[in-house]
Amino acid sequence: MSVQDIGSQLKRLRTREGLSLRDLAARSGLSATLLSQVERGVTDPSLSTLRRLAGVFGESVASLFDSAPPAVWISRPGHRSTLAGPRGLVRYERLTPGNGHLEVLRAILPPGTATSEEPWGHASTECAYVVAGTLAVEIGGVTHEVSAGESITFDSNQPHRYRNPTAVDVEYLVSVTPPSP
Repeated sequence: MSVQDIGSQLKRLRTREGLSLRDLAARSGLSATLLSQVERGVTDPSLSTLRRLAGVFGESVASLFDSAPPAVWISRPGHRSTLAGPRGLVRYERLTPGNGHLEVLRAILPPGTATSEEPWGHASTECAYVVAGTLAVEIGGVTHEVSAGESITFDSNQPHRYRNPTAVDVEYLVSVTPPSP
């Protein structure tokens, strides 16, 4: 799904709720200018932005991508939509359609970075599979080292984040059910 498709879906949801761009800006804490750029497909919204918007509509983040998921979905490199993590440190590629039940994301975390400033939780179950490298997964104040070929599954209500304390990129897949808003 393209940035334009995300923008069209956002506009559809906003219109459905009878909100102006200014109304949505006030409810989401985002600027009307940013929202206009997202709706017009000018800018690629961050994951944090999408979570705020989904919260306003009482929807999952996945709902901002597709209102009617296909019966069969093939995810092809170069045709996937992306989400920016907090502070833009990590970009997630969406490997699943937006059906509201399961979100599978692929990411590459650069050396010395983390997915967020501080651990945070959300109402889901999460599984991370490390494709390459070693990922430090902080869950509830405990750090778990997960190496290539290994996975970790946990209750996402616990504050958590992913870090790369190594000198090489870490590639990993994250599955979240249900997707968090």
